[in-house]
Amino acid sequence: MKNFLAISFSVFSLILVSLLFFRSTKKDDEIRMKEFQDNYAIYALDLPEELTFAGEPVPMVLIDVKERFDRELLVNTYWQSQTLLLIKRASRWFPLIDSILLANDIPKDFKYLALAESGFMNVVSPSGAAGYWQFLKRTGIEYDLKINENIDQRYDVELSTVAATKYLNKAHKEFSNWTMTAASYNMGVDGLKKLVNSQKVNSYYELLLSNETSRYIFRILALKQICEHPESYGFHLRQRDLYKPYSYSSIKVDSSIMNLSDFSIRNNINYKELKLLNPWLRQTELLNPEGIVFNIKIVNKLSN
Repeated sequence: MKNFLAISFSVFSLILVSLLFFRSTKKDDEIRMKEFQDNYAIYALDLPEELTFAGEPVPMVLIDVKERFDRELLVNTYWQSQTLLLIKRASRWFPLIDSILLANDIPKDFKYLALAESGFMNVVSPSGAAGYWQFLKRTGIEYDLKINENIDQRYDVELSTVAATKYLNKAHKEFSNWTMTAASYNMGVDGLKKLVNSQKVNSYYELLLSNETSRYIFRILALKQICEHPESYGFHLRQRDLYKPYSYSSIKVDSSIMNLSDFSIRNNINYKELKLLNPWLRQTELLNPEGIVFNIKIVNKLSN
C-alpha cells in the first residue's frame, strides 16, 4: 500500500510539474510572440513622383508603370543582403564604368544596367552569356572581344564595357531612345523592332513585352533609386563599408606565357591574385602566337 501511495504521489507530482512547465512555456511563448509582433514591421515604400532613365521621364502616372516599378523596388529593398552587396560592389566598379560610358557618349545611368545584369559578378547565364555585361559569345566577338579557349575578354571589365558602349550606340541609332536601347540589350534589337512594328507603338512603357523584358527596365530603375538614395530604403553604409577600386599596375605582354603561376611569382603575386584582376585568362598559360598586345593587371596586395 505504501508503495502504491508513493508511486501515485510521484505520478501526480510529475503531472503537476508538467502542467506548470507547459503553462510557463506557453506563457513565455505568448510573451515572445507579443514582443515580436510589437517590434517587427514591414513597410510599404513611398514611390517618387518623378523618375527618369538616361534623362528620359518614366510615366509614373500610368497605373501599370507605377505598380511594375513598385514591385522591383520592394523586391530589391527587402532582399537586403543581396542589395547591400550590390551597393558595396557598385562603389568599386562605378568610377571605371562611368569614365568609359562618358568617353563613348553613353548616359551614366547605363552603369545600373550592368549592375542589374550581373551584380558585378563574373557569372554565366543558362544561355552562355558571361561577364559583367553578360555578352553571348557571338555578340562579344561581333563587338571586337577576343574569345577562344585561351582567353575570353567578356571577363575583362574595361574591354567588355567598351564593347557594351558600341552595342548601345548602335542600338540607339535604331530607336533614338535610351530606354528602348536598354530594353534591346535584354531582348535584342531585332526582337524589339518586331514588337514595335506589330504593336505600332515605339515606347517601352506602351509595349506588351515578355515578363523578363517587362521587368528589366524597372529593375534597373529600382537599383538606381536605391543606390542614389540608400538611407531612404534602410541601407546605412559608412565609407569604410564600401568596396574600393583595386589598386594595380599593368604589364604589356605581346608573346606567349607558358606558365602563369611562374609569371605571377616573377611579378611578386600568386596565381590567385593574378586571376583576381585578369579573369579573362582562361587557362594556366597564355598562348599568343599572333603577338597581340595584352594588358595584364598586377594587383597591389596592400589593403586600400
